[in-house]
Amino acid sequence: MTANRTGKIERYADFFPYYLQEHAKPTTRALHYVGTTLTFGFLAVAIATGSAWWLLGMPLAGYFFAWVGHFGVEKNRPATFTYPVWSLVSDYRMYFLWLGGRLGRHLRAAGVTD
Repeated sequence: MTANRTGKIERYADFFPYYLQEHAKPTTRALHYVGTTLTFGFLAVAIATGSAWWLLGMPLAGYFFAWVGHFGVEKNRPATFTYPVWSLVSDYRMYFLWLGGRLGRHLRAAGVTD
């Protein structure tokens, strides 16, 4: 892993395995999936109704379920506090890998076992 003097990860290629390690417990990942699915639901309602107010539900749903997983299940600090953009990208990446049944190999490569 490439990190600078402060210990901060410098490359996304190094960040994603770290992100997966921070989501080692299946319950944490499941809570993320619920929140991420809800973000798509809020987006769909916003588009269907033409009301941008529904877009406010996207970060609320996404972060609420994710943070319940981190603070309540994983007992760690969400990576979004240090790496907000990479964490958001990684949340959706993890979600779509899971939906496609391809997450397992990434978890194993990151050293995460269920």
